[in-house]
Amino acid sequence: MQLGPSELILNADGSIYHLNLLPKDLANTIITVGDPDRVSEVSSYFDSIEVKKGKREFLTHTGHLKGKRISVISTGIGTDNIDIVLNELDALVNIDFKTRGIKKNRIRLTIVRIGTSGAIQPDIPVNSWILSELAIGFDGLLHFYENELNEYKEMENEFMAQTQWSMKKSRPYIVGFDKDLAKKFNSNRIRLGITTTNTGFYGPQGRTLRILPSECTFIKIISDFRYRDKRITNLEMETSGIYALSKLLGHRAISLNCILANRATGEFSENPKESVQELIKFTLQKIVTK
Repeated sequence: MQLGPSELILNADGSIYHLNLLPKDLANTIITVGDPDRVSEVSSYFDSIEVKKGKREFLTHTGHLKGKRISVISTGIGTDNIDIVLNELDALVNIDFKTRGIKKNRIRLTIVRIGTSGAIQPDIPVNSWILSELAIGFDGLLHFYENELNEYKEMENEFMAQTQWSMKKSRPYIVGFDKDLAKKFNSNRIRLGITTTNTGFYGPQGRTLRILPSECTFIKIISDFRYRDKRITNLEMETSGIYALSKLLGHRAISLNCILANRATGEFSENPKESVQELIKFTLQKIVTK
């Protein structure tokens, strides 16, 4: 099958459309961050940098740390951007840009998200770190792709029942992390959690400025949810998309969340930059450790 020019869109130099990358520019181990400014914060720890490219909010640095080739790329905010980034990352390694055909020998990428998030349980302190064991997506991205990701269907149904989920909203979906990759990041600093991903920062996360959200008690509703011994720990805007598309495309992914706010207590980190830097250093150390 040959992909047409309106499906696989390339720039004049042969790079993939949005990310502005050539296949040779990308490492097989990738760190994703939301903020373009955070790319240089990560790559500042590299021993060397061979690639610096960017377009719009998508900035990429590829380099080496202790002999390991790593790319760090900014995704911007939201699962709409994740849809672009994950599909184009996969295209860079699994589609031949010259023939526009899918390669027979597939490459499996390792994707590690370093993000910030807000906790919704009062006992989760600011500046702590959560590794998302499960992601609950309110964004609907998965429903636009053919899939058989039904492992957590019972939990999805229970969530909808307990929260009396409105049928006007997209059906929540649940996807898990890559268990083997997660083992590499085991640490006393890390707690496992269930991360919810929504489509916005204000109303979709229960915040009120000048427009009332459709559900004013949204945070309490999701924080009260229980399934066996599990509860929702935090809320953000990218993880479900990363997990869902990684599963469908055959890549390994985990999401690490630095908790900068606690929505239950109203606290916000007094040293957010320092907390994120610690998580960056921790992540890089784990990636290069054999």
